[in-house]
Amino acid sequence: MKIAIVLGTRPEIIKMASIIDEIRLREHELILIHTGQHYDHEMSDQFFEELELPSSNYNIGVGSGFHGTQTGKMMEGIEKVLIDEKPAILLVQGDTNAVLAGALVASKLHIPVGHVEAGLRSFDETMPEEINRKAADVCSKLYFVPTEKSAINLSLEGIARKKIFITGNTIVDACFRNLKIAKKRNLREFKELLNLNNILTLTMHRAENVDNKERLKNVIDAIAKLKEFNVVFPIHPRTKKTLMNFDLYDALDDLDHVYLIKPLGYLEFLLLLSKSSLILTDSGGLQEEAITLNIPALTLRYNTERPETVTAGGNILVGSDKEEIVETANLILNDKKFSNKMKSAKNPYGDGSSGEQILNIIENTYHNNMLAIKSPDTIMQSFTTEIKMIDEDITVSEFENKNNSLIKVAYDNDYMKFPFDDLNIKGMYILFDKLS
Repeated sequence: MKIAIVLGTRPEIIKMASIIDEIRLREHELILIHTGQHYDHEMSDQFFEELELPSSNYNIGVGSGFHGTQTGKMMEGIEKVLIDEKPAILLVQGDTNAVLAGALVASKLHIPVGHVEAGLRSFDETMPEEINRKAADVCSKLYFVPTEKSAINLSLEGIARKKIFITGNTIVDACFRNLKIAKKRNLREFKELLNLNNILTLTMHRAENVDNKERLKNVIDAIAKLKEFNVVFPIHPRTKKTLMNFDLYDALDDLDHVYLIKPLGYLEFLLLLSKSSLILTDSGGLQEEAITLNIPALTLRYNTERPETVTAGGNILVGSDKEEIVETANLILNDKKFSNKMKSAKNPYGDGSSGEQILNIIENTYHNNMLAIKSPDTIMQSFTTEIKMIDEDITVSEFENKNNSLIKVAYDNDYMKFPFDDLNIKGMYILFDKLS
C-alpha cells in the first residue's frame, strides 16, 4: 500500500514519527511531502536526521507568507505530487496550513484523507488553527482522535461514528521515542542548565499574549515574583523583539533567577522539559507533553483545545492573571500533596501505541475495500434526528441494527458518552439519526 504524508512544521514531523516508523516497519511505500512552511530544505533534512527519520521525498518550499498565499502555494505543489503518486491514502496531522491544503487537495482528487489528531476544538474562531482543523475534518475519511471528548465533538458535527477511532495522541509515542534519542546525544553546552534545581520552563508565542502589552507585562511581573524557581525561557526572536518594543525585555533580563536563552532544538528542549518542575506555556502541544512527562503545567490562555489535560488534573488555565500565576506556581512548589496530584494525573492521550493503532486501522480498512472514495450506487435515504430514552437492555450496535439508525451520542446522567459498539445504553438518552 502506498501511504502519503503531508508535513509542514516541526510539531507535525514530531507527532508523525511513530506512524512513519510503523509504515516502514510494515514495508508499505511511504511518500513524504514536506511543504517547507517554516524551514529551508537543509534545516528540514537535518531535523529528519536528528529524529532518525527518512528525508522527505518532496519539498515544496513555500516558506512563510500570508495564510491565503501560503495555503494556495501548498495546494498547487501537493496536487502535482498526488496526481503523480496516486497514494491509497493521505495522512495529515493537526491544524496547520499544510493540513488544510493537503486535506482539500486530496479530497478533490478522491484520495481518502486520514486526519491524525482530529476532533480538537477550542471554540475560538479567532484562531487560524481552529479554522484549519474544522475544514480538514470536513474533508476527511478516517478520523484518528486522541480522546473520547474529541470523538464526541465530531459525532455532534455529523461525522458517522464508524469513521471515528479513538487512538490516543501520537505525542505520547513521540515523547517516549524521542527522549531516548535525546539522552544519547552529547549536550555539554546544555548540561549546566539541566543541573539547576526547581526549573520552571517558560514558553510564549501566541499573538494574544505576545502582541498584548498588558498581558505580557502581567506574565513578566509574575515571573519576577517566582524567585524560588530557576526560570528557563528559550525566547523566540519575535517574542524578544516584541518585549524590546514594549520596553519589557531589560526588566526580564535583569532578574537573577531568569535564564534567557536562544530557542532550543527539539531534542534539547525535550530534555529540558523532562528536568522541569513546572511548565508555564501558551502552547497546545506542550500541554500534551507535560502530562505525558508527569510535569505540572500552567497554561497562559483562557481556553484550550486540550481540555482533557485540565479535567485530568495535570494542567491549570491561568490566563495572564499575575496573582493566579504566582499563587498556583508557589502552591505546586511548596505543597507536595498538590504537586503530586498534578504529577500523577492520568494521561488522557494513551499509552504510546497510537502509531501502531492507526496503521492497524488503515490496513484493516484498506483490505476490506472500505478506503476508496466511490460514487454512490444506491438511492439516497432520508433520515430524521431524534432523542429517545432507552429502557431496554441493549447495546449501541444492537439498537442500530434493530432500528435502522445511527447513534451520535449517549447521555448518561447528563454526561455525554461516545457510542461504542458494545456500550449498553439502558437508562440513557440517545441522540440518533433514523433512516426512513
